[in-house]
Amino acid sequence: MGRVTAGAAVTVVGIDAAGRPVHPGLAEALAAAGLVVGGARHLAAVPVPPGCPTVTLGPLTPALDRLRAAVAAGEHAVVLASGDPGFFGIVRRLRAAGLPLRVLPAVSSVAAAFARAGLPWDGAAVVTAHGRDPRPALNACRALPAVAVLTAPGAGAAELGAGLVGWSRRLVVAEHLGTADERVTWATPEDAASRCWADPHVLLSLAPPAGDADAGAGMGPMRADNQPAAAPAGGWALPESAYAHRDSMITKAEVRALAVARLRPRLGRLVWDVGAGSGSVGIECALLGAAVIAVERDPRAPVRANAARHGVDVRLVTGSAPEALRGLPDPDAVFVGGGGTDVLAAVAERRPDRVVVTLAALDRVAPAVHLLRDAGYAVEGSQLAAARLADLPGGSLRLAATNPVVVLTGEHR
Repeated sequence: MGRVTAGAAVTVVGIDAAGRPVHPGLAEALAAAGLVVGGARHLAAVPVPPGCPTVTLGPLTPALDRLRAAVAAGEHAVVLASGDPGFFGIVRRLRAAGLPLRVLPAVSSVAAAFARAGLPWDGAAVVTAHGRDPRPALNACRALPAVAVLTAPGAGAAELGAGLVGWSRRLVVAEHLGTADERVTWATPEDAASRCWADPHVLLSLAPPAGDADAGAGMGPMRADNQPAAAPAGGWALPESAYAHRDSMITKAEVRALAVARLRPRLGRLVWDVGAGSGSVGIECALLGAAVIAVERDPRAPVRANAARHGVDVRLVTGSAPEALRGLPDPDAVFVGGGGTDVLAAVAERRPDRVVVTLAALDRVAPAVHLLRDAGYAVEGSQLAAARLADLPGGSLRLAATNPVVVLTGEHR
């Protein structure tokens, strides 16, 4: 613990979930303070020196003005905040305002929630639904096996639970952490969607152990490389041998590389893989962090086995498009690897940002282009005709051609 110095004019102190200041540097910071800023409950929880001016947080701008004035006058100031204020907290706003900071953190609400549930969280992703579109947070829960969500009114356990129906997830809802009213509840997505929860609360979304969708308090494996949504170490555009497939019904690696690039998968996005076959396109989108729904009419298709082989969670919907698309959550991007113009029309009606279509038959190209353009998409396309090295007797080599494929990309205007 360092001493308060002239170069650290604003000390930001975390208050734990029960409202108790735990950092031993707080007393020193308060003794030197010419201004203390915080929420009403935080100000009530600490011994503010008699006569020291305080600002109760509501709108942040007045507090920032007072803090700047204190710094300009050479005074020390203390800002009180919840948990770890550098973790989705006020430190970002204070730094953006140009204030010199010293931070004394407490345990964050996310760490407290995992601790109450008795679970590790070094491989979990942490996202927020507070003050922003909650869909990226929801899609992170759909994509990854362990996600903590900082919720907000209207974007909490009930709403996120409703969006996770159809995914194999167990939810932990941590309300009033550290208080006498603390409640930690394990629930299914359906249970969470049907209940009212106290704000604020923390939501943990957990995939159950493999083969045990009904595990009450278990959780599946997390990535152990400290990168819960990083690009896969094994790469993408993998060879066809990396997937089980029937009768060569798989998108070739060269085509898959372009299709995945055009889909732009990442954490927070939802991708449909329609006519999934082996599921290779959707699986590689999932490897890059996207939530994925694979739609495939053949119940024997090895999508689940391939997803398990590559360690990703792909939701499989068995049925024929376009009927099977009804009721699915709206996608950000869609890969159409099978079906006619009726399937493409049904996809376009959902208005995803991007649609990628692969076509082997040239007579289908023009109708697909016109359909997408009429639906408001700017369309570009190219034909891929790969030739792969193949061995000949005597050590010679030849080029073996693969079937040419047209790749269309529609981007919604």
